[in-house]
Amino acid sequence: MSDVYDGKHLKIFTPATYHIEVEGEIRKSRFDRFGAMRLTTRTRKDKSLVTILVGRVRDQAELSGVLNSLYDNHLPILSVKFLDDEEGNQ
Repeated sequence: MSDVYDGKHLKIFTPATYHIEVEGEIRKSRFDRFGAMRLTTRTRKDKSLVTILVGRVRDQAELSGVLNSLYDNHLPILSVKFLDDEEGNQ
């Protein structure tokens, strides 16, 4: 059994890259909670902010930790998308 993503089956213990969008802005003092994820923000037409996190996590447990940190910071999760290696490295 392989521990890496084989292009067909993602496993619970497989490293993977994700694109996560949340409502609102993450304060700079909280950035360290999200490891090596890149954080950017975009402004909607109504002037509200959306924070975008993109990065690789070791496994589903680390992804769960990131999502729990977002919840703890009262940031509603808008989307979580798995990126294959090609998408995540752009």
